[in-house]
Amino acid sequence: MNSQDFDFVAQLLRRRAGIVLTGDKMYLLESRLAPLARKEGLPSIDDLIQVVRARRDERLITQVVDVMTTNETFFFRDKTPFDHFKEAIMPALAPARRGQRIRIWNAACSTGQEPYSLAMMLDQSPLLAGGVPVEIVATDISDRCLERARQGLFTQFEVQRGLPIQMLMHYFTQQDDHWRISEKIRSMVTFKKLNLMDPSFTLGKFDIVFCRNVLIYFDAPTKADVLNRIASCMNPGGFLMLGAAESVIGITQAFENSQDRRGLYKLSQKTAKVA
Repeated sequence: MNSQDFDFVAQLLRRRAGIVLTGDKMYLLESRLAPLARKEGLPSIDDLIQVVRARRDERLITQVVDVMTTNETFFFRDKTPFDHFKEAIMPALAPARRGQRIRIWNAACSTGQEPYSLAMMLDQSPLLAGGVPVEIVATDISDRCLERARQGLFTQFEVQRGLPIQMLMHYFTQQDDHWRISEKIRSMVTFKKLNLMDPSFTLGKFDIVFCRNVLIYFDAPTKADVLNRIASCMNPGGFLMLGAAESVIGITQAFENSQDRRGLYKLSQKTAKVA
């Protein structure tokens, strides 16, 4: 792949998904685009990029963005955010939302393990919500990932990553060499396609937002835009959960640190008043 083609794809990814691809990632681009070129019946990556350049084929552009999006996830990933959910977030929100409902947004949900983890926690411990109805909305840019998430069908490898054996036995049914999560848990999560780069998205207001391991792929201005858009979608007293390597410090004042809770932030009172 020559530098002009690399720059073309890098700019495409930056515009469409906010992904910043530096020159040292050419190997990554080549490793992910090669299978797509073969799938499309094209001799090489160069031919694939030329077709994208010439046709501006939206279907093909979407597939290029899709294969370049990192979809690494697993059940109860990193554990700490789920401890925060159980020990800090829900105990604060459940009493404050009596007579209403708690809305959770799981942004960049990939194949669904994270929102399903939250759903299983809520089902296993009904007292967490204190009788308050909970709605979980999970979004992703990838149609491929969303389709898998809606099916709730996971490989043996995927259910072995972070999922306690008791939950596997209780919530999953084996189908050949895969495991399908129960209809009850699937019904607790609504999956929708959403691009965090789209300034016009509308999902309503949320009390909790999980947006983990997404900002690390964005540059500083894009991080600020995304965080401020998330803040505009949150109710007063809302919580934001980021990945361990992510922070709002120096990027936006829309959120405040949650003391002694790594990765957990609260919507600032000033932002809540403006919203």
